[in-house]
Amino acid sequence: QVQLKESGGGSVQAGGSLSLSCEASGDMSNNWCMGWFRQAPGKEREPIAAFDRDGDPNYADSVEGRFTISQDNARKIVFLQMNSLKPEDTAMYYCAVQRCDYEGEPDFVYVGQGTQVTVSD
Repeated sequence: QVQLKESGGGSVQAGGSLSLSCEASGDMSNNWCMGWFRQAPGKEREPIAAFDRDGDPNYADSVEGRFTISQDNARKIVFLQMNSLKPEDTAMYYCAVQRCDYEGEPDFVYVGQGTQVTVSD
């Protein structure tokens, strides 16, 4: 069993920055990678950033160039630095453990409790 503890988030004006962090406790499989997704009210879940098996980051087009995902050497703490935030970035943000190899949508194994990010005009 893996538990994910998220911190960070909050409210910011457009153009501002926020950072999120997530620590995984428990045994992590070598076939699992960490990432973030978000979900706004009335919208579908949107994967936004994750590491692949080689430790390389991948981003959704909607956040490419503005968000940066990073992790510690043990690959059990993951960070999300969010810059140049826009009102459309407002959502609940979730840390997730996902299978490194997948087709189509990410295959989430564990999901954190979520943290709210609100960006105002």
